[in-house]
Amino acid sequence: MDIPVPKKPPDPLRCILLLVALLLAGCATHADRVTQLRSAYYGNDLASAAAAIDAGLASDSRNADVLRLDLAMVQLSSGQAHEAEQTLRMVRDRFDELDGHGKAQAALSYLTDDSRRAYAGEDYEQVLIRAMLALANLMHDGGDAEAYSLQLIDKQEQIIAAGANSKGENSKLAYQRVALAPYLRGVLREATHLDYDDAERSFVNVVNWQPGFQAGKSDLARAAQGTHSAPGNGVLYVFALTGRGPYKQEVVEVPSSAALLIAGEIVSAVGSQTVPPNVAPVKVARVVAYLNGVQALAVAVNGQPMGRTETITDVTDLAVRQYEAIFPQVVARAVARRIVKKGTVYGAKEISGIGKGSLPGLAFDLAGIAWEATESADTRCWGLLPDKIQVLRVELPAGTHEISLRPLLAGGAAGIPTGQNVEIGNGRNTYLLATVPQNRVVGRVLVSQP
Repeated sequence: MDIPVPKKPPDPLRCILLLVALLLAGCATHADRVTQLRSAYYGNDLASAAAAIDAGLASDSRNADVLRLDLAMVQLSSGQAHEAEQTLRMVRDRFDELDGHGKAQAALSYLTDDSRRAYAGEDYEQVLIRAMLALANLMHDGGDAEAYSLQLIDKQEQIIAAGANSKGENSKLAYQRVALAPYLRGVLREATHLDYDDAERSFVNVVNWQPGFQAGKSDLARAAQGTHSAPGNGVLYVFALTGRGPYKQEVVEVPSSAALLIAGEIVSAVGSQTVPPNVAPVKVARVVAYLNGVQALAVAVNGQPMGRTETITDVTDLAVRQYEAIFPQVVARAVARRIVKKGTVYGAKEISGIGKGSLPGLAFDLAGIAWEATESADTRCWGLLPDKIQVLRVELPAGTHEISLRPLLAGGAAGIPTGQNVEIGNGRNTYLLATVPQNRVVGRVLVSQP
């Protein structure tokens, strides 16, 4: 008679080593992988930027959504406003689907790191998707631009409301509102020549949300008077995406690393097992600002200076402030993840019956150190956002006009000018959009049809 032999339980050390080996195969950060993309885009090589994105989509489907955000910017700069809108809609819907439904992946991330979670976008990215949707739609159709602006305002309020915890505390109450949304709504309501009350209410929000936007006071006064433009004139709105936007950078959280070191020493001293020494630092991502030299766009019409664009939304300031508000939560997840890993190694040694200070116990600790060292900060982000969204309103006689755009740089220097013919319709709005990350326009200048 055959006597069944009990199956040997899996070796905890072997399981940990296998997990470490799998993680080491792909621990490069997102920032490392998209360096080529950003270099090509800012160098005005949009074909190479698109190729880098295509390569990323083919090899890294898990991060397809964040790559598509950058794809939308390449499409928009290439003059493909409709395609950019469709790409942004896809990511918007995907982020909405992921929002609040990542509990299983959140649990798994405690055994790996945050970069293993499906990326649902930072708060500022979820809001700015709606802003870019509105601009992209404005440049090819305009029929949904107001709806996207309203979606942006609604999304802001949803995000802020969701920030409240069980104690009634809400770190997101201080989030800055995006003034571009009510500005676009005011512009579009005013263009009807009827809904000046709606336009006025929208411009009130612009003035309150972006008090540094000086043109907002003139917009508010004009809407209150119920005047779009003088007879025989139309209006040109020059939108500029200026500078290089915020990005995520991996940093070491020193206080948390020191606290874990002390805690580990205490547990090793009083516990029945040692825990892996805290050799690997606690790594987290931080949103940082790029040092930009682009101040604004100088706009001339038929050779005559007409003014310079003014900031309606400071994207970098928005992103940095919003991320700083939730940064304690980012650090807390990183610390909790390290505790889970140390506890897993501790428990594995207990299950295996390993004596404290033994050679097998040292092997477990070394595996634990390697496991912790595989952690990378989650540097995934919308890497091709501008530093600022700016605008200039110019009232012009109906007809064709030659528009000149020249970047104004820090220190009084001027960048490379770009010319564009624009047709102005009587009593109507025309929209122009230029992307200027450095000293020249990237790609094409987009112009809507009057």
